[in-house]
Amino acid sequence: MNKIQNIRLNDDETAVVIIDQTLLPAETKYLTLKDAKELHEAIYTLRVRGAPAIGIFAAYALYVLALEIKTPDYSTFNTKVKEYVKYLDSARPTAVNLGTQLSRMEKFVESMHDKPIDRILTAMKEEAIKIQNEDIEMCKAISEYGLELIKSDYDRVKSNNKPFGILTQCNAGPLATSLYGTALGPILMGHEKGLNLKAYICETRPLLQGSRLTAYELTQLGVDSTLICDNMASIVMKEGKISAVFAGCDRVAKDGDTANKIGTSGLAVLAKYYNIPFYIFGPSTTLDPNCKTGADIEIELREPEEIKEMFFDRQIAPKNVKCYNPSFDVTEAQLITAIITEKGIRHFPYSF
Repeated sequence: MNKIQNIRLNDDETAVVIIDQTLLPAETKYLTLKDAKELHEAIYTLRVRGAPAIGIFAAYALYVLALEIKTPDYSTFNTKVKEYVKYLDSARPTAVNLGTQLSRMEKFVESMHDKPIDRILTAMKEEAIKIQNEDIEMCKAISEYGLELIKSDYDRVKSNNKPFGILTQCNAGPLATSLYGTALGPILMGHEKGLNLKAYICETRPLLQGSRLTAYELTQLGVDSTLICDNMASIVMKEGKISAVFAGCDRVAKDGDTANKIGTSGLAVLAKYYNIPFYIFGPSTTLDPNCKTGADIEIELREPEEIKEMFFDRQIAPKNVKCYNPSFDVTEAQLITAIITEKGIRHFPYSF
C-alpha cells in the first residue's frame, strides 16, 4: 500500500509538517508549522483532522513548542508546558484524543522532573514518535478485526457475484491516522488482499470530508468507489447496494454512545430500518471512561459560513439566514452493531 504521510517532524526536527487537508483534493500542499498560534489554528480549522491524527499532531506540536522554552529551570519549563497543553486543547472540544495525548505528554514531562531540560526535550520527541508508531499498529489491528467481522457476510454476498458494498461517513482513513485508518482500514486492507469491496462515500456536508478526503484516499489507492450526496444514503440502502456501514468516532461514552461527524446518527437510524449492520471503528483512546453517556459529550458548534459560503463560488443562501452548524452528533449505543478497537470487537450492550 502506498502510504499517505500526513504528519511528521521536519528534517531538523524543530517543526511539524502536515498535509493541509482544507485544500484537498484540488491541491496537495505540505505546511511546516512551529508557532503556537499556527499550530492551534491547524487543529481548529481542520488543516489536520481525524481523532487519532489530532492526537499525534498535538504530541509533536507540544514538543516543538517546548523547544522554544528557553530556561534551565524545570519548574519554569513545566509551567510553560502546561500553558501550551491548555492552549492546544482548547482548539477542539469534542475529540478526546487531543486531550488524551496532550495529557500523556504532560504527565511524561512531570515524570522527568529530576532530569535536565535537554534530556526532557529529547524524551518528549521520542514519546511523540512512540504515539505515532502505536497508532500505526492500532490501525493494522483494527483493520484485521474489521475484516474478521464481515467475513461471513462477505462470503454470502460474494456467492451472489456481487461486490460487498460499504457506506462510509466523513473520513477515517490514512489522513485521519498514520496508515490504514480506522473505519477505512478494513476496506484498504481488504483491497490489498484482493477482496471484492466497493465503497459508497457520503460527501459529509458541510466540510465535505467524504468527497474531498475519503474519495481522494480511496481513488489514490485504487479502491472501487462511488461518491453520493448525504441525502442519497437511504436509496442506496433500499436498492441493496450496502452490506455494512463503517464510521469512525471522536469520543465513545462508557455506555457505547458515540460522537462522530455530523450525519453519523442519521445513517445509524437508516441502517437499523434496512437491517444493515452499523459498525464504529476507533482506537481505544477514544473510549472516555469519564463520560457516562452521550448526553455528557460536548458538541462543537462551528461558524455559519461553513454552510453558506465554504467551497462555493457564489452565494447559496441568504446572507442573513440563521445557521445551526454542529460539527458532530451522537449515535445511541443500541443503534451500533459493534464497536471495534485495536483490542477487539464488542457488541451491544456496551460497558467500557
